[in-house]
Amino acid sequence: MSNIVQYVLLRSDLLKELGWSIGALVAQACHASTAVLHLYKDDEHTLQYMNDLDNMHKVVLEVPNEEALRKIETKLSENSIAYKLWIEQPENIPTCLALKPYPKEDVKKFVGKFKLYKATLKKTVEQMVITQSIANKNVTGQSRFKTTLDLAKLVRLMTDRRN
Repeated sequence: MSNIVQYVLLRSDLLKELGWSIGALVAQACHASTAVLHLYKDDEHTLQYMNDLDNMHKVVLEVPNEEALRKIETKLSENSIAYKLWIEQPENIPTCLALKPYPKEDVKKFVGKFKLYKATLKKTVEQMVITQSIANKNVTGQSRFKTTLDLAKLVRLMTDRRN
């Protein structure tokens, strides 16, 4: 198995604070990934990555906001790391940054401080379930969920289905 990986850095504030749907965020990551693969289609590492379609390795990481996305963009530029910053149009909103495929050891130092995006998704699902639970309390004040454990099981089940 190759150690070639493509890192995708996606803003979490779009989901958490600005109310974008999960589908819209997935689309942003897809746009950035596709664009950078096209831009660097003749690059040695991109060719290796694309020649083994069934074993492509992507890692989607969370960046908290536009400021953090711009900061990592600057760091990558300063170190001649190839990437594509996806700017959603016509809104002109920077949403996502995808690196071209690289050997993991070449770029890990630039992206290693960011968390996997799944942690953000899990927290968001938990918040949605808790909010829904509160909204669905019946007249006697009883929650639809008998225990916190039932709620935790539901969150795990929902999260596992999405991964």
